[in-house]
Amino acid sequence: MNLRDKLRGLLVRLYARRVEGHLDHAQVPKHIGVIMDGNRRWAKAAGSSTVHGHRAGAEKIEEFLGWCSETDVEVVTLWLLSTDNFDRPQEELVPLLGIIEDVVRTLAADGRWRVHHVGTPDLLPSGMQTVLKEAEETTAHVDGIVVNVAIGYGGRQEIADAVRSMLLDAQEKGTSMEELAEAVDTDMIGRHLYTSDQPDPDLVIRTSGEQRLSGFMLWQTAHSEYYFCDVFWPAFRKVDFLRAMRDYAARHRRFGG
Repeated sequence: MNLRDKLRGLLVRLYARRVEGHLDHAQVPKHIGVIMDGNRRWAKAAGSSTVHGHRAGAEKIEEFLGWCSETDVEVVTLWLLSTDNFDRPQEELVPLLGIIEDVVRTLAADGRWRVHHVGTPDLLPSGMQTVLKEAEETTAHVDGIVVNVAIGYGGRQEIADAVRSMLLDAQEKGTSMEELAEAVDTDMIGRHLYTSDQPDPDLVIRTSGEQRLSGFMLWQTAHSEYYFCDVFWPAFRKVDFLRAMRDYAARHRRFGG
């Protein structure tokens, strides 16, 4: 590392400390959703392989959760694999699935996070389903940040699954279609989502410069704030995280009022 890079790193750390020192913890989002975008483009820019990009993105996750822990965040939803990602070539998808399994195992073994899967299990290989189930069971007692791992996740799929669950529940209880139609409201649908009993995201962060949700938590983000960051996910720094927190704290949330 040359002198210029060392000075730049020092200035970034000093700036991060300044931002952190002025952060009002009373204004911190309780639930953050993260669209971790840009692994492949980061790898391409570095002249490396796609697999290396995914590994670098995976290594960023625990660091990110550490920052969340320092700022009193209670729930984090990490979008690791969308339903659309299954259309990727097998030479990319198979290693990616292995990397994601390693991420889940690492989070469960850490001891600080309570792991919860959000997504459609039936879309996933049986081995990954087992890993997710074991991670949820072994961390169920943890009194730390709830980490939703969105794997095999799509916003429209979640709503479809919620409606299906609601219909099956009504059938099991012997509720008629007329009675169900009379009772359906937004709260009932919410109880059948993957994130039932959790607060909706206050803030959604998307890296890599893309400014769209791509189907991420379509129901839950109706009143969320969004923060779009140009940096690719593997290069996401604490100062970028703190800027997102500062930006969120400066907003006045009206919820339509």
